[in-house]
Amino acid sequence: MADFLISFGKTMAFEGTYSNDPDDTGSETYRGVSRKNYPNWTGWVIIDSYKSKPGFPATLDSDNNLLDQVRQFYKVNYWIKLSGDKILNQATADYLFDCSVNLGLNRTITFLQKSLNILTDNNLSEDGVFGPNTLNSLLNYLNNSKPTYLIKLLTIFRGNHYINIVTTNLSQRKFIRGWLHRV
Repeated sequence: MADFLISFGKTMAFEGTYSNDPDDTGSETYRGVSRKNYPNWTGWVIIDSYKSKPGFPATLDSDNNLLDQVRQFYKVNYWIKLSGDKILNQATADYLFDCSVNLGLNRTITFLQKSLNILTDNNLSEDGVFGPNTLNSLLNYLNNSKPTYLIKLLTIFRGNHYINIVTTNLSQRKFIRGWLHRV
């Protein structure tokens, strides 16, 4: 069974800390949590309380309560929704978790469903919903095959998504190297 803290640690190595880049479509973010997409996240109250204090934003990383809020956020909003504890292979769980954090849960699940349909005889609905059919198909695949081909297909879909972002919105070009490094 995969371990959330291992996946979380790997993803956090890419997410950075506080950012408020005007070109970032997520706007203000802390460790990848976007205020635009998650305005009611409890961590924003903590972050806002630091903004008028000396040392902001560096001081955020010493607040253990805030770091706990980040861990909980990712566990509830991504790991549990991917049934991460049921995935038999850590590398696959790591990749799906990171992909979900970076691309969004529905897009990642759709890419997973497409990949499983390519690699198996399954006929999964490519609806972006991680239901029992998707979980069973993933578990069956991992029981009978190495995760390598699944991760490669996911990487192709992911890379193509980044290319589409950059070719349709040139302001996002400055992020492409970081995205590609991540895959």
